Amino acid sequence: MKSFFERTILQLFKTNSIRSKLKISFLLIILIVLIPSIMSITFSSILTVRYGKLIHNVDDANSLNKIVKFEITSEIWDIVSGKKEFTEGEQYSIIENIYERLNVLARNASTKENRQLIEVARRAMSTLENYVDRLGQQIEDNLPVVENEKLLEEIRGVSVLVYDVIQEFIFSEIEAIARVNDSLQRSGTILTILEITIFILVAVFAVYTVTSVAENISQPILKLQNLSVQIAEGDLEARVDPLDVEELKGLAQSLNIMAGRIRDLIDENIRKVKNLQKSEMKALQAQIAPHFLYNTFDTIIWLAEAGRNEDVINVAMAFSNFFRISLSKGNDWITVRQEVEHVKSYLTIQRVRYESILDFSIEVEEEMMEHTMLKLILQPLVENALYHGIKFRRNRGGLITIKGWLKNKEICFSVEDNGVGIQPDRLQLIRSRLENGDSADEVGYGLFNVNKRIQLYYETTKGLVLESTPGQGTTVSFRLPLRSEQNV
Repeated sequence: MKSFFERTILQLFKTNSIRSKLKISFLLIILIVLIPSIMSITFSSILTVRYGKLIHNVDDANSLNKIVKFEITSEIWDIVSGKKEFTEGEQYSIIENIYERLNVLARNASTKENRQLIEVARRAMSTLENYVDRLGQQIEDNLPVVENEKLLEEIRGVSVLVYDVIQEFIFSEIEAIARVNDSLQRSGTILTILEITIFILVAVFAVYTVTSVAENISQPILKLQNLSVQIAEGDLEARVDPLDVEELKGLAQSLNIMAGRIRDLIDENIRKVKNLQKSEMKALQAQIAPHFLYNTFDTIIWLAEAGRNEDVINVAMAFSNFFRISLSKGNDWITVRQEVEHVKSYLTIQRVRYESILDFSIEVEEEMMEHTMLKLILQPLVENALYHGIKFRRNRGGLITIKGWLKNKEICFSVEDNGVGIQPDRLQLIRSRLENGDSADEVGYGLFNVNKRIQLYYETTKGLVLESTPGQGTTVSFRLPLRSEQNV
């Protein structure tokens, strides 16, 4: 008794035309092969659209965080410091822009939890706006500057809160992207299993077809049999080898490439975002460290009490210049001249404080002064030389020498001190951590931070080069490629 499968095949081939039999065979094979293709295209299209929306959300949130982190606090600082009148400031337009962007993020958020995060950010922005209103009223009432500065600190605190909430939103959206990618991978596995099953059926069907029409179409069926054997014996594992079926080859190859690239891009994006955020936060903390503020203010006070008015003026001007360049209107790139002025201001303050213990020399070629470089590179290196080299000398006469020159279209700098130097095993440990990108302890903290920022911003594996002789001193050097304005 013939099976249902055999009866169906015989019914389909109830024709004397070999051409018709072959046409029906190929039509059935194509129809079966197209089923997983349609399913794959539909499913991948849905996930791709969702992935695009998530990427757009992350991009919008990153843009908003730049406004929250830099623009609003910078604008309020200009008002409090007297650079702008309150009525002339753009603080309300910036706040309105933030609200509009938050509304867009709320509409496009992928989950209820993310919408709740945006609602938290809105409430925080409402608090920030109230502080701005109070600031305007205080300025109108001519209250003391110290009251305005208190409000400025409150505004900064709320701004940091909004920034952190949006950053949490970004990480949540990135996790959603990872889930979409996992769905793509799982669907690829399921579709692969389905395709294997279908191809086995196609092979059985092809063999049966060859047997049925062998007497009339021996050579054509032999070619079809060879094709069926190749399909049946092909490696159909997803993300391993391309599928042998031509109709599916392009799609399978595209899915393999897309799945691999999505996974790599997500991992790389998460790593860069986290590393860059940590580096920027550590850089800011290192430059505006509380102990430096307190020590500088203490220095100004005891200079004033000692009647050293000229030194008071010099320290105050250096202090002002130090923070002006540190902030630099939120820009990450400044000229070499500004970077040199920044570290010179820092050393001027420290030389007054440490007096005979510290002296410095800056030798930078004039022709490199107007080139652009990443800011806040030299000062952490100088601070490291001072606190871990010069301060531990047993006698006076500590000297820090900064040299800068151009060579082979590169900006070259070295920071040399005549401090206590670094022991060989300790030097090797620091070099290893810099090379591997490991976190550093207190001694290597400033070096690690600068090294990481150079690698991130200049997209290079090169960084700091350390040379040290115990009892004689340490030299830290680095090279930066010249950058045009459009690259900054």
